[in-house]
Amino acid sequence: METIRLTTAQAIVKFLDNQYVSMDGVETKFVEGFFTIFGHGIAVGLGEALDTNPGGLKVMQGRNEQGMCHTAIAFAKQNCRKRIIACASSVGPGAANMVTACATATVNNIPLLVFPADTFASRQPDPVLQQLEQSSSLAVSTNDAFKPVCKYWDRITRPEQVMTALISAMRVLTDPAETGACCIALPQDVEGESYDFPGYFFEKRVHRITRPVAVEEELEDLAGIISKAKKPLVIVGGGVRYSGAGEIVERFCEEFHIPFGESQAGKSACKSSHPYCLGGIGVTGTYASNHIAKDADVVIAIGSRLSDFTTSSKRLYQNPAVKFVTINNCRFHAYKMDAVKAVGDAKATVQALAEKLRARNYVSAYTDEITKAKAVWDEEMKRLGAIEYTGDDFDPIIKARDPRTIPEFVKLTDGKITHTAALAAIRRGIAADAPNITAGGSLPSCMQRMWTTDKRGGYHAEYGYSCMGYEVAATLGVKFAEPDNEVYCVVGDSSFQMLHSEIMTIMQEKQKVNILVFDNCGFGCINNLEMNHGIGSLATEFRYTDGKKPCGDLIPVDYAKIAEGYGLKSYTCKTIAELEAALADAKKQTVACLFDLKVIPKTMTDGYESWWNVGLADVSEKESVRKAWEGVKAGRDEARKY
Repeated sequence: METIRLTTAQAIVKFLDNQYVSMDGVETKFVEGFFTIFGHGIAVGLGEALDTNPGGLKVMQGRNEQGMCHTAIAFAKQNCRKRIIACASSVGPGAANMVTACATATVNNIPLLVFPADTFASRQPDPVLQQLEQSSSLAVSTNDAFKPVCKYWDRITRPEQVMTALISAMRVLTDPAETGACCIALPQDVEGESYDFPGYFFEKRVHRITRPVAVEEELEDLAGIISKAKKPLVIVGGGVRYSGAGEIVERFCEEFHIPFGESQAGKSACKSSHPYCLGGIGVTGTYASNHIAKDADVVIAIGSRLSDFTTSSKRLYQNPAVKFVTINNCRFHAYKMDAVKAVGDAKATVQALAEKLRARNYVSAYTDEITKAKAVWDEEMKRLGAIEYTGDDFDPIIKARDPRTIPEFVKLTDGKITHTAALAAIRRGIAADAPNITAGGSLPSCMQRMWTTDKRGGYHAEYGYSCMGYEVAATLGVKFAEPDNEVYCVVGDSSFQMLHSEIMTIMQEKQKVNILVFDNCGFGCINNLEMNHGIGSLATEFRYTDGKKPCGDLIPVDYAKIAEGYGLKSYTCKTIAELEAALADAKKQTVACLFDLKVIPKTMTDGYESWWNVGLADVSEKESVRKAWEGVKAGRDEARKY
């Protein structure tokens, strides 16, 4: 048997450079390269391998381990999970920084491969620099924290173990039903230890992403239920996007006269302009989606996890006879909401289901309900996009508010941009096919309602884990995936402050991206949540402290100057006209651009027949909380219990 003597780290690099995936006959190189921040635990082990012979793998330098993993997640998501960037860190805090990103990947079913350095397998120099010691077990290290947030976890204590570990990781990374984060911890000494690896281990491997169709019995179950439905509704989830099933779902809905709403992950799998598209559904859904959902007698969830935001905490579907059916390649998700399930690929299974319904001559009983609901929402979209600040008589969109915040903000910043008008202006001002990125906070709530695109995959939101700090790093990942397109992200000031260090990586990689910072001096989304439930504005606005609480004056921040420090082209926008001019000018630039938008607090969207179950105090000294509790209790009473 032919062998090749390599270190553990060298074997990892050589193996990953020869991994491919194939879907629908199209073969793609799976691993693009490595993102890393070298520390003592990995610089001379994996670092030596990447320096000496990286093969066809690109090596990129991150600034924050969580941030570089977010870039990798976004890259994989925008490539519909067919390409990845591996991430490596040093032992200790570098490794711990990747835990949040791994959870983000796993929740969203996005492949992420991480290699955190570990302590010495030999234990001879223990405790080494950055080692976390537990007196209860010397086998425990920081990397054990990855176990609950990863779909696969391993620790390599001998060089030859890397073979089964890597093959197992590839099994998970390329499985649509099980994909998520995979962690292979690398003890520092083992990284540099060598072994005579069999040559065949490094041969080209092609991992086939197949399209399993649900079994006949399950298809019959679904067809039997749907064929009796008068007002069915489809939920388009992320599985539709990753299966490339958008066009098939559109045809399905056209043929059987079924409207569809979109989850955050599923939005842009289908075209916004499609006549049966109702837009976002659930807590952050449109009037059209939520209004139709209330009366639906069968809900057909395709590729959706059916999270609380998609189901409006299980209260949205008010028809007492409503039934749920699911199409999902993951059996775990298919069982949600006590649904009748069909386990299989979205595209293949929807096509097979269509044949069953066609044989039954099925068409829904909708008349003009869909067009009427869409017309109401179209008018609301016009209103939202035209809201202007007019002075003291300005009426914010949401009712519960601190009356001092808006005039104080306007006086402090001279900003007169409303949240909804800004989104409408951005949509008008950028290319129709430009990808847009967002994550936790008010922006994905408003964008799920207001953003429209006919570009499949043009809407890129991380809302499964609602991970603030995702946006800037993710923008680089999307740009790597679509290098020929202008890429835009919208990010709140709170999220920007949490993690924007990958701006330096953007500059280092010479990537032209566009970052729009919505500055409203605080955590606006959670401030709304507090105040809508009778709680004061507590630690959610950027205010100076009085020694006990941050309740003083608002604190202004100049985000344009931060951008200038990194070398970006920056714009400060205080009016819609300034924003429109900046968007036009940015198209002429060759360097990354940042827009500092002074957006009036409390001017985001809200409501539209949605509800969200939150853990409000059921006893309180405050009458406002007690009153809000009655609303929470009523919602819980109306919600489904499983």
